[in-house]
Amino acid sequence: MKNNPAVITRFPPSPTGYFHMGSVRAALFNYLFAKHNGGQFLLRIEDTDKARSTKEHGQNIIDSLKWLQLEWDGDYIRQSDRTAIYKEHIEKLIASGAAYISKEEIKKEGDRAEVVRLKNPGRKVTFHDEIRGDITFDTTELGDFIIARSVTEPIYHFTVVVDDYLTGVTHVIRGEDHISNTPRQILIQEAIGAPRPIYAHLPLILAADRSKLSKRKHGEKVSLSHYINEGFLRDAVINYMALLGWNPSSSTTSGDTVKQDQEIFSLKELIALFDLTKIQKAGAIFNEEKLRWFNREYMQKLPPEALSAEIAKILEEKYPAKSVKELLPKILSLILERSSVTSDVRQMIAAGDVDYYFNAPILDTAKINWKTVPPETTKAHLEKIIGILGTLAENATAEIIKAAIWPYAEEVGKGEVLWPTRYALSGRDKSPDPFTLAAILGKIETEKRLGAAIKALS
Repeated sequence: MKNNPAVITRFPPSPTGYFHMGSVRAALFNYLFAKHNGGQFLLRIEDTDKARSTKEHGQNIIDSLKWLQLEWDGDYIRQSDRTAIYKEHIEKLIASGAAYISKEEIKKEGDRAEVVRLKNPGRKVTFHDEIRGDITFDTTELGDFIIARSVTEPIYHFTVVVDDYLTGVTHVIRGEDHISNTPRQILIQEAIGAPRPIYAHLPLILAADRSKLSKRKHGEKVSLSHYINEGFLRDAVINYMALLGWNPSSSTTSGDTVKQDQEIFSLKELIALFDLTKIQKAGAIFNEEKLRWFNREYMQKLPPEALSAEIAKILEEKYPAKSVKELLPKILSLILERSSVTSDVRQMIAAGDVDYYFNAPILDTAKINWKTVPPETTKAHLEKIIGILGTLAENATAEIIKAAIWPYAEEVGKGEVLWPTRYALSGRDKSPDPFTLAAILGKIETEKRLGAAIKALS
């Protein structure tokens, strides 16, 4: 990691909607670059669009960054609190002749209003982009463009430049959809005497059909809140989003080259490796299944107990809290084996894949027997199993139960014994093995369910 406190990046979201996954990556890349260089990462809430900005969305930005643990340096800026600062700079431009007030008709109302326009020198502007190289625009076609609706109502392009200047921002890392904004902002920088920051425009995040990821087309799955509510882990989200459009494979940390196929990186590793030159130009495809893979990898690293409270809360939506408290320690690892995110438990509940832990199953008599084994033979096997279980302790483990039952199953036929035993306990074609089920349910409940199967066969 470099020690360059002169490096300052900023993340400037607008509170006009819930925190977008594109915003997650933009914030993350700005954070990683600043921390890699020992610099500062600033937060600025751009809420000058009074009609669309809301307190709810502003709070969602703050909560989202806190959940991601991307801590900004110092207090954050809220542009709506800085009208006097922008007014001062606008008046200076007007006084110097670099900008002027123009009375213009408002199309919708038919009234006339005083807007402030910047005098455009009408020349070509070239800036270097760290990802895309040199980019040139001919600003002549822009004409004298508006920088404020009135002296006290600056628009986006002006407030961005003033704030970047006054907070000492050195690097502007943002989406490629902002490239077209850059020539206007450079002209404003020159007009107010601000130095030009270094630019890096990120590739867009795309859906599977290569369209831009948007709420209008792709719904709630574009927002971070959706993934938080689904039970995704913060480290998995950070890891996955860092690799959308950035490839660390040729970077090094502590003298060690990153493995070509390495995908799991801690935040500390990402900070050490981050390099703007490794960002790709092409759009990055957002793949929820890949994100789920990352989440499963991180879930498996955690001790099961770390997720028990969240899973208990989901189970308690359907089952009594007392039963959940008693059974969850026994079934937690089985649930996690089948989960990529904790919300998968809801799908398991809906499919009936955990119900047999909490409720005795309703049996289909035709399924109790193994293949063509007669009911009388199956009844005899189940009665034998009840007898074997009677010799064991109530809290016998799956290993102990298996050791007791297995010799009999091998003697008369494993399918004949184990299928009806498992089906009697779960009522499902697919479920954990009968030894695991018996250990979870306990001797009394196991014997009760086996007895119900015997009765059903009578």
